[in-house]
Order: sequence, then C-alpha cells, then structure tokens
Amino acid sequence: MNCCWCTITTEKLDESVEFYREVVGLSVARRFSPNPGTEIAFLKDENGFEIELLQNGRPVGTEKEGISLGFEVESLADTLAMVKSKKLAAFGGPAKVPGASFFFVKDPNGVSIQFVENDP
Repeated sequence: MNCCWCTITTEKLDESVEFYREVVGLSVARRFSPNPGTEIAFLKDENGFEIELLQNGRPVGTEKEGISLGFEVESLADTLAMVKSKKLAAFGGPAKVPGASFFFVKDPNGVSIQFVENDP
C-alpha cells in the first residue's frame, strides 16, 4: 500500500498553492475545475507524494488541530531562515529528539507543517 495524497480543503487556494510551492518546495502537478464553484490543485514532491488542495465554496474551520504533515529537509537552519524571511512564525522548536531536529509552521489553512532534519 502506498499513501498517494493528502487532501486539504481551503478557502485560499492561490495562497495555499504559493505556500506549498515556495515554502515546502512542491511542484504543481495539475490544477483543474471539475465543476462550477470547485477548483482542485495537486502539488507533488520528487517521490510522487501529493497534496490535494480543494476549494469548493463551502466554509472551512480556521484551525486544523491534531494533524500535521512532515517534510524532510537537508538543513533545518536554512529552512528556518527561509521561513522567517517569508514572515512565517515557527513554533515547537527548533527541537532535538533522538535522530532528528524539527520545527513547525502553519500553512494558510491552519494545518501544522513540520520540517525535519534527520541526523546523518
């Protein structure tokens, strides 16, 4: 079994696409409107995992608690500097646990995004 994507419902599709492209480093795989009032964008990483952003005109809650998406980075320090340059607030670190260091930011939809640097 392979995890193929994670869906995030949004009211801020363009802002969300920009976040996942510029902050997380994903590329737009496809973007389309299956019917009036609905727009979908899939963004993917180099391994094929995708984030589906769904805007369908229905209101969504502000904070998405209890779930986070983790992304491995080569340099936590460089990623933290980039995040700060985009005026995003880091939280939950940088913290060190056995085998890794990490911190979090929120995406435009309130989803926690964890950046992790694994120890060599």
